[in-house]
Amino acid sequence: MSIIIKTPEQIEKMRIAGRLAADVLDMIKPYVVAGISTDELDTICHDYIVNEQDAIPAPLNYHGFPKSICTSVNHQVCHGIPNNKKLKKGDIINIDITVIKDGYHGDTSKMFLVGKTNVAAQRLCDIAQTALYIGIDMVKPGIKLGDIGHAIQTYSEAQHYSVVREYCGHGIGEKFHEEPQVLHYGKPDTGIILTTGMTFTIEPMINQGKRHIKTLNDKWTVETKDRRLSAQWEHTLYITTDGVEILTLRDEEKNWKMQLPHRS
Repeated sequence: MSIIIKTPEQIEKMRIAGRLAADVLDMIKPYVVAGISTDELDTICHDYIVNEQDAIPAPLNYHGFPKSICTSVNHQVCHGIPNNKKLKKGDIINIDITVIKDGYHGDTSKMFLVGKTNVAAQRLCDIAQTALYIGIDMVKPGIKLGDIGHAIQTYSEAQHYSVVREYCGHGIGEKFHEEPQVLHYGKPDTGIILTTGMTFTIEPMINQGKRHIKTLNDKWTVETKDRRLSAQWEHTLYITTDGVEILTLRDEEKNWKMQLPHRS
């Protein structure tokens, strides 16, 4: 499968899909509180995507996935299936949203803190977000994918966290998952060279403990083997002529570059 370079018309459709995905995360924020179930969050998001946005929740029935969003709580790494278990104070949860609008996908996720969390959980979420921003900040024509993965890995491991290796970012457009695969670890000066018109996600999964994971019997939910916390943030990106446009950027992130580590 080859990499699909998007036309300006396709990019405009992806901007719309990306904006809608970001809006779902903004919409759901007030509902992420102790006492609500992830199933209830799924219903709220589903109804908003279908009825308010006139869009399609991409995860629903994707290879048999039974819900419209992914909800990964605490030591769950990704692909958590919403259920009737209620959130409690101190939980951290990743909500992963992908919408389809006019045939194109917008894919994004963020961490939510339920009530007051402990300092370690807050730090993990902050570092995972910074790891994403470090990757995004490198994106421009001529950069190799391996440089991005190496930068994310180097930063995360320097903070004494580990990077999940079994899952990666991906090309996106008319299909949910396209080429290329975007690893969040690796060696510099390796991998394909980025070119204008490419669209893909960066979505590092950062663990408090070791990087090793396991998939539950539901065939979807991925957890850390050592049951320590995991955090993930995700954006859909478009490579412009001289840099990157974040298609799923939320208003609260307008100053995202301020979160980048100071470079001496």
